[in-house]
Amino acid sequence: MVTFGLLACTALAPIGLQAAQLSSDAKAAIPNKVQQLIVVDYHAIQNSPAAMSLKEKMMPPELKRLEQELKNSGLKVDDDVDVLALAAYIAPKGDGNRIVGVAQGQFNTQSIMAHFAKDKTKPLMLRNNAVYPLGAAGASVAFLNQTTMIFGDRDSVRDALDARDGLAQNFLQNGEMMNEMAAVDQKQMWSLLDQKGTQTMMKSVLGPASQIADYDTVRDRMKSSRYTMDFSNGVKFEMSVVMSDSVTAAMAATVMKGVSVMKKSSGTPLEKSAIDSTSIDSNSGTLTVSYAASDSQFSNLLTSPLFQSVVR
Repeated sequence: MVTFGLLACTALAPIGLQAAQLSSDAKAAIPNKVQQLIVVDYHAIQNSPAAMSLKEKMMPPELKRLEQELKNSGLKVDDDVDVLALAAYIAPKGDGNRIVGVAQGQFNTQSIMAHFAKDKTKPLMLRNNAVYPLGAAGASVAFLNQTTMIFGDRDSVRDALDARDGLAQNFLQNGEMMNEMAAVDQKQMWSLLDQKGTQTMMKSVLGPASQIADYDTVRDRMKSSRYTMDFSNGVKFEMSVVMSDSVTAAMAATVMKGVSVMKKSSGTPLEKSAIDSTSIDSNSGTLTVSYAASDSQFSNLLTSPLFQSVVR
C-alpha cells in the first residue's frame, strides 16, 4: 500500500504545464484493483524548491534506486519523462499488494536499446513484449511504444502487460476510479485512493483520535478520497474524502478539527502557522481539507514533528 507519506514522493509540478493526464495506453497498463494512484507532471522539477525538498525527504530508498537504474539504462529521466504515475494495486490472484510505475514522454528507444545491447542486457520476452532487467535489485522496464513505458519489479511489469494486452482487467474498467479521476486530472499532481487506502490514510492523519469509538462509524462510511498538489506559486494542497452521507462527513470534519486544535496546542510556531493555514470543512457528503504555504514555509515544515506524524 502506498501510504499518505508517499503522496508526493516523486513530486513534481512544473511551472507552465497545466495538467498531469494519463493517456489511454498508460491507463490500460495499470491493473484494475488500484488502491492508490499518484500521477505527477514530472517536467522541470527543479523549478520548484518545495517539490525538490519533498522528493528528497519522502522518496523511499527503493524508488531512488529505481530512478538511478533508469538513468543508468540510458534513459534521460529529467528530460524525457513528462508524466509519471505510481499505482499501488491488489495483485490479480490476491497474493498481496504491488506497485507499478508508468511513464509518459518522448523516449529515444533506439538509443536505449543500443545501450542495453552494449551492456549485453537481454530481454525476457512476454508474448511480443520485451522486458529488460534493470540492475541487480530485480527491477524491470518495458516500452509499450515510444511515448509510454512501464517499470517496477518483474511481477508488477508482468501484471501491467497482462492488463494492457487484455489478459486481465485494467484501470479503464474501474468505473468508480475513472469517475473520480475526472475531478482531478486537470491538476499538476493528483492522487486517488480506494476505500481501504482512504481508511489507512485517515487513520494515520488522525493519530490517537482514530481510537475513539465514534471513529469506527466514520471509518466504515468512508468511500474514497482524492487530493491534488500545486507547486507553481508556493504550495497548495486540496483533499476530498467522500463519505456515504452528509452527517458522517460533518462528523469527520469535527473530529479532524479537534485533532488540529490538539496539535496546535503542543506545536512549534511553524506548526501552529501551518495549522492556521489549513481549512477543514464538509460539503454534500465530502470532507474537504485545503492548505497553502510559501515554498520556504513548506520546506521548513518538512522537518517538523507534525509533518512526520501526518505522513508516516
